Amino acid sequence: MNRLTDAIKHLIIINVILFVAPQLLQLDFSNILALHFPKNEHFGIWQYVTHMFMHGSFPHILFNMYGLWAFGGPLEQMWGKKKFVFFYFSAGLGAAIIYTLVNYYQFNGIYELFINAGLNPSEIISILESAKTSDSRVVENITQEQFDKIIGLYNTKAVGASGAVYGVLVAFGMYFKDAKLALIFFPVPIAAKYFIPIILAFDLFFGMTKYSVGNIAHFAHIGGALIGFLIAWYWKKNQFKNY
Repeated sequence: MNRLTDAIKHLIIINVILFVAPQLLQLDFSNILALHFPKNEHFGIWQYVTHMFMHGSFPHILFNMYGLWAFGGPLEQMWGKKKFVFFYFSAGLGAAIIYTLVNYYQFNGIYELFINAGLNPSEIISILESAKTSDSRVVENITQEQFDKIIGLYNTKAVGASGAVYGVLVAFGMYFKDAKLALIFFPVPIAAKYFIPIILAFDLFFGMTKYSVGNIAHFAHIGGALIGFLIAWYWKKNQFKNY
């Protein structure tokens, strides 16, 4: 059984405190610490870090912290505390940046429809903030699906360590490819070298279609996995060099 390594212990403690404290104090820190869309008035550059310590529900934080411990422990023991912390935050930042870029691409496509319909930027922002409109220009030129999509992109707040944990998961699979892993809904142990690509394929599929189960930032998962892969691949290739 994995021992609780130093960096992971402190990461879990911070995550638990920031999950429990707002509930005990009956305060909502999400407007400050969750990651907002860059055009949203509540957006702050620090949110690319702070959102990694916020979680929306008990199962959310439970699965993320379990994944951090289960897959991160062997990596921290192998790399050391400083190297693991660098890796963890790099994967989390990469996940958030890729998630933002994908959202920005989707947002701009619909935003142009508003502009073409004759609305100016201030009118568009007002509509997005209120999440409703009776403006005939919108009704006539924007479908309900497009309207709901841009409202969601503008107002959704991203929270969770999932992107960073996906980076950890991919790195674990690269170094411990024959380790047996299993899904809760498919409890048959599968080698990490097969298990992880399957998980990523599901995320890519759900991220690119309308069949996502729940409010999940699939491209944040993909982004964290990609950055985690690149860093772990480089380190493994150069493992005999000094850092």
